[in-house]
Amino acid sequence: MQHFSSNSRRQFLRQTLAFSAASLAGALTSCGKGIIGGASDVAHLLMLGDWGATGQHLDQAAVAAAMQTYTRTHVLNHQALLMLGDNFYGELGSTSSSRWKNQFEDMYPRSIFNCPAYAIPGNHDYIQDNGILRYDVELQYAKTMQTRWTMPSQCYRFLFPALDPLVTFIALDSNIPYADGSTQSGGFFTMSAAQKAAQLQWLSDELKKPLDTPFLIVMAHHPIYSDGPHGDNQSLIDDWDPLLRQHRAHVYLAGHDHDLQHLEFEGHPTSFFCSGGGGSDLYNLRIPSDKRGPYAVKTFGFSHLEVTKSLLTLRHVDQNGNIIHAFTKTPDNELKLIT
Repeated sequence: MQHFSSNSRRQFLRQTLAFSAASLAGALTSCGKGIIGGASDVAHLLMLGDWGATGQHLDQAAVAAAMQTYTRTHVLNHQALLMLGDNFYGELGSTSSSRWKNQFEDMYPRSIFNCPAYAIPGNHDYIQDNGILRYDVELQYAKTMQTRWTMPSQCYRFLFPALDPLVTFIALDSNIPYADGSTQSGGFFTMSAAQKAAQLQWLSDELKKPLDTPFLIVMAHHPIYSDGPHGDNQSLIDDWDPLLRQHRAHVYLAGHDHDLQHLEFEGHPTSFFCSGGGGSDLYNLRIPSDKRGPYAVKTFGFSHLEVTKSLLTLRHVDQNGNIIHAFTKTPDNELKLIT
């Protein structure tokens, strides 16, 4: 398996194979810019990461409002939301905190999003409030009656949509120990080394199972590759990237860098898609999209997944509801940019 130094990663061909002229013309197991389709055989979901801002959370509210308007405009019936981590910045406290109502239940209302909200933890969810890890509170809140918040375990598998599924999702916890093996840095904690090993084994075992859907998507908070300030994650490159390649995962979804990205690498079957513009302060990009792309932009926004048996479409949407980037993939991993 090939590994990449920081220098060689910059040499990735950003527009090869997938970017040739031809290309361009829920069960749970724990552990246009393109025409937006409305047919019965099309499933939709929206996703966002890094959304649970503190204070007046005006940017989070603006993105959430855009999600609602976008849904009404395109007459979409979403069958899931994906909450890609850093769900709460600042103190959360308990399952009875008013932030659950103000920044989740009401911010993404059931009247518009009457569907499960599959959640994974980010690094800010691994901070303790008065000795209690926010992630533990989020796990407990998922057990609350009548909430859409869905976080059954550290890692879990679900099918989308629940009826006649088209995508197998693998949800992971990317808060692994730091490079020196420590599990705490300042106020940030991580899982233990034993939990990391157990999750990696679980991931390997899950990916070995027969795939009963046309598409396979893996999601976690931290990107494996990113043009944002956090850069590429060597630990995830070492542990997870070989499995994505081996099992030809169609997409890896992440947040963490506060921007919207789409990265492709020569010979790699997986598209790397970052949706971290959900409402927290934005980050400057470290690598311009013209150096390693095809797309990266510093903006608030969310993302839209549309899928049929023969085609998966991913779109980035800004805080004004404009589709700013989109591409499609077939079950055979043939990619086409449509914006």
